[in-house]
Amino acid sequence: MSQLRITTHDTATGPVVAVSGELDYASAPELRERVAGLTLLPGRRLVLDLRGMEFCDSSGITALIAARGRALEAGAEIALAAVPPHTLRVLRLVGLDQVFTIQADAETADHS
Repeated sequence: MSQLRITTHDTATGPVVAVSGELDYASAPELRERVAGLTLLPGRRLVLDLRGMEFCDSSGITALIAARGRALEAGAEIALAAVPPHTLRVLRLVGLDQVFTIQADAETADHS
């Protein structure tokens, strides 16, 4: 198992949260806490960069949905960047690809 690693940096359009490792039942609360602690401003965009995510279970998907709720509550937008194929497949199966803005990479998500 690959432990979850979360790094955050600010950009001109808002925070970018990079998620690496496994986003699962044991680690999803950490992502929720990190996103809850961010300062999100109206009109800005939260980008979740998932390029390093190796695994995502239903708890991980729920944490992504919670991040969306947090962003919307703050009047901000949210984008998922570099979503791994296995997770993108799940998002498509349950219709969440229609709910999230999905970009090829964090740089594109940050500027769109």
